[in-house]
Amino acid sequence: MLLEPDHLLWEDTLRDDLLLEVGEDGVILGAPRKGTAGEVRRLPGRVLLPGLVNAHSHAFQRLIRGCTEYVAAGALADDFWSWRELMYRAAETLTPEEVHASARQVFVEMARAGITTVGEFHYLHHQPDGTPYGEPNLLSAQVVRAAREVGLRVVLLRVAYARAGYQKPANPRQRRFIDPGPDVALEALAALRSEFQGDAAVSVGLAPHSVRAVPAEWLQQFARLPADVPVHMHVAEQPAEIVACTAEHGLRPVELLQQLELLRPQFTAVHGIHLSADEIEALGRARATVCACPSTERNLGDGVVPADALLRAGAHLALGSDSQAHVDLLMELRQLDGHLRLLRLRRAVLDPGLGQPSGLALRLLQLATAGGARSLGLPVGRLAVGAPADFFTVDLDHPSLVGVPPDRLLSGVVFAAERQAVREVAVAGRFIVEEGQHALQEAAVQGFRTVARRVFS
Repeated sequence: MLLEPDHLLWEDTLRDDLLLEVGEDGVILGAPRKGTAGEVRRLPGRVLLPGLVNAHSHAFQRLIRGCTEYVAAGALADDFWSWRELMYRAAETLTPEEVHASARQVFVEMARAGITTVGEFHYLHHQPDGTPYGEPNLLSAQVVRAAREVGLRVVLLRVAYARAGYQKPANPRQRRFIDPGPDVALEALAALRSEFQGDAAVSVGLAPHSVRAVPAEWLQQFARLPADVPVHMHVAEQPAEIVACTAEHGLRPVELLQQLELLRPQFTAVHGIHLSADEIEALGRARATVCACPSTERNLGDGVVPADALLRAGAHLALGSDSQAHVDLLMELRQLDGHLRLLRLRRAVLDPGLGQPSGLALRLLQLATAGGARSLGLPVGRLAVGAPADFFTVDLDHPSLVGVPPDRLLSGVVFAAERQAVREVAVAGRFIVEEGQHALQEAAVQGFRTVARRVFS
């Protein structure tokens, strides 16, 4: 297959003279010059970019977007902790089929936004009363099934969850999350990796939920996982987490993870907001990744990821949609730099300093492509020979982009393109979105609407 867009981001350089050649196995064969003989599919008015990688998602939370934006009667304020109680309303009642329907809807939305890979941080494991299903990994399988039906690559990050928190009584609303011991989480990880071993579009990693939910004894065991297993963990999202971790261990969260030898290139700290200078340096030395989720972090009042300091220290960055308050990774990029502008009182904080009109745009786009791919341990996120042909196109005639000068084109896409400007999306060379439409979107909406009506009835 030869594809001819107007512009192609080939090996991180925007070109207007190249085709994209894709083999029958869905792998990129090269980028021959336009005019090369062969049957060509033309994509006029399009810029073709590597598929976006969403490194942190809680799919079912899409059910509650827009439903938690108020302060409860008698409360003085609303924050992460009060939001969490409302989130449990959805988490504690979903059936396996409803888990599938919820995931399918948000995955269709992701595909239509140019996302080709999702890391699903999955912590719904058991029946509503906490009893394991006869098939222990049933709910994980429902999420994977939804992703495969939609056509996305998925990394199922199986969550390990032990407790409500340090010196906290058990929370009955967390019964679906909690495992009796670390061996159960490790057995589930092994079983899932074995089940999906033959599927090139499905990978499995481990996600110790957080230092508040997982004791040090569990983390010590998880530190012995093989290097090819991605490990993701919520880290330093809330100040209360720092206080509790210090009380329990005499260490801040990243200091604890460093002591337990969990910091490594395959480790991703999700959020990483409330970090000391020493913790930032530790993440950099370990070449670990921090996954920022700006729309959720803003929505919950969490704080701002110190992305500039992390990059200077040598850490890597990825992007996620997290609570699905929005499903738009290009918007997440804008917010990542935009939040820092408000803090640092200057513009283009993450610009690499090369004086190039699209230098900041390329750097940000790399975080949502190659950065996410690195976090999830996948060879995606870049258009180059031998890479999977995962990509999306943007319509340059869309009102949000029309008239952008050619030398500012990438910057225009990253900072101005609306989600509706995404027109084609392909995974392994197979188009899953055509002209902005996905074949499952109508069925997904109908199923999702049914779930939402029941949850909020």
